[in-house]
Amino acid sequence: MGKNREKKINDYIQHDPFAQFLGVKVEVLEPGHSRVTLTITENMLNFHGITHGGVIFSLGDMAFAAASNSYGQTAVALNVAINFLKATKSGDCLIAEAIEQSQSGPIALYDISITNDRTGDIVAKSQDLVYRKKEWFVPSEQIEG
Repeated sequence: MGKNREKKINDYIQHDPFAQFLGVKVEVLEPGHSRVTLTITENMLNFHGITHGGVIFSLGDMAFAAASNSYGQTAVALNVAINFLKATKSGDCLIAEAIEQSQSGPIALYDISITNDRTGDIVAKSQDLVYRKKEWFVPSEQIEG
């Protein structure tokens, strides 16, 4: 993949309004792989004083979206199965990493791990299935353009 095309894909993915709203940062973006981070704030906690499951799910989903769209082809989720393993709190930095495991035609499977940077604990794991549409947000003709 040409550098110009990689930049266009990265720029497109970096401008996700919901990720910006939460403060998620896409730190690694490569074909079939991404790593995103989020520092938990007080307003991301539930009534137990721990990180809301919806925030953790969203972080994993953003890593999944970045990795699965990293080819410049529009990809949408078909299924997400998540397991919450450890609680986190305000001030913790969470890292979500998505790695493509298998691809067959328009369907691909991703493994997502969310870890607490402070403790190294696995916070959540998910296995996500994506469908790649027959449309490109960065067309392949723009590889060298």
